[in-house]
Amino acid sequence: MIGMLLAAEPVSAPVTQWPMRILLVLLVLGVIALVLLGMRSGWLRRARAQSDIAEPLLPPDVLADATTEPVGGVFLGSTQHGDWLDRIVVHDLGVRSRATAEVGPAGVALRREGARDVYIPGECVRGTGMARGIAGKAYERDGVLIITWDLGGRLVDTGFRADVAEEQLVLRDAILGLMADQGRAGEGIR
Repeated sequence: MIGMLLAAEPVSAPVTQWPMRILLVLLVLGVIALVLLGMRSGWLRRARAQSDIAEPLLPPDVLADATTEPVGGVFLGSTQHGDWLDRIVVHDLGVRSRATAEVGPAGVALRREGARDVYIPGECVRGTGMARGIAGKAYERDGVLIITWDLGGRLVDTGFRADVAEEQLVLRDAILGLMADQGRAGEGIR
């Protein structure tokens, strides 16, 4: 009886090609490492090429007379004006991060988590509007707030996506109001 039970137990075949499996795993890990190294190299090369871009200002601790409440969302990155794929990587402008946006009579404050905050003075704002995407990120139609601004003589588009779509429209309207208060009007993007 015991002999029949032992004979009925399934026996797995021994693994005979373990050296080949180890070699394939090492090969895949090597390819992944090369891809990551290439990505880092490209990012650093882009940063060197953009070293002439001015450093943005830091926002004040408190935005005096803010026209909007802080709006939570995602800072999607900044690009050269008009080219939504030409990401700016210097000064953390290319780093996607959680952020809050706030508009005041003197400018726009973008306070970011894990990356450098950005302050866009009102006199530097050149336009704002809604777009489908920026910096390689695409969303639904009018899913991204774009702020076009002058950063040291270079036009830059910065993308922000609010957690609540209606708050994004409030930000856009406040920025348009900021431009109107300074004698400029219009959206002027894309």
